[in-house]
Amino acid sequence: MAYAKGHELRRPVEPLKALGAMRQLIADKEDTAQVFRIVKALSGNSYYRNFNRFMKSSDGRRIASDRADLLETLCDRKRLATCASGTLGRAYLDFVYGEGLTAEGLAEASEAGGLEDFGDPDVSLYRRRLRDSHDLFHVVTGYGRDALGELCVLSFGNAQFYNHGIAFIVAVGIPKRKLEATQLPVARAAFEAWRRGRAAADLTTFYWEENLDRPLEDVRRELRLRPPETYQRVRALSEQLERDYQAVRQA
Repeated sequence: MAYAKGHELRRPVEPLKALGAMRQLIADKEDTAQVFRIVKALSGNSYYRNFNRFMKSSDGRRIASDRADLLETLCDRKRLATCASGTLGRAYLDFVYGEGLTAEGLAEASEAGGLEDFGDPDVSLYRRRLRDSHDLFHVVTGYGRDALGELCVLSFGNAQFYNHGIAFIVAVGIPKRKLEATQLPVARAAFEAWRRGRAAADLTTFYWEENLDRPLEDVRRELRLRPPETYQRVRALSEQLERDYQAVRQA
């Protein structure tokens, strides 16, 4: 089935804006709005191509037809709390609370970073959904919120929906993290994440809302997600380094 919409997703590449945002992100890696600014500045036609791929898939069209609002679902903590232990929904709830996060916080960061409200409702739904699924990517891929885990999630995502902005962040992030933590296999873990993204099913068309009550391991098998072995071996160390960084930052 042919599909060609979302022309408003086409945009010029603006490297100077990306470099300015990258400088600020390097200065403070918690400034999530800069990530959205970098991606926006370098996205070019990538979102246009990926949106059309989404709408050509049967699952993507069904999500769009249902007007599925992922943010609304992820903000419904009472609903998530009804999910049994070991399910996707409970794992997501434990992740966001354990890390002091909220689904709303990511949306606010994207707005600060200049995420647009598009005229085409399908385009708006797709862009919001891609943003709102970020922490679900963490949950199903097994990557934590430490610096290495975030880098791996970006590398995984870039294998699924290539974007020059995300590639730029990963390319800068690998040597930067390696300098900061020489004991971590940064490049190896990031490359493994990219290979996992290539081998996995398309997470952008996954109907998350319909799978919240399923066992997380069943979801991972369906999405063809094997364990992140390199990251798992150093996760404890990476998370300790993250705690040390946050303690210094708060002080």
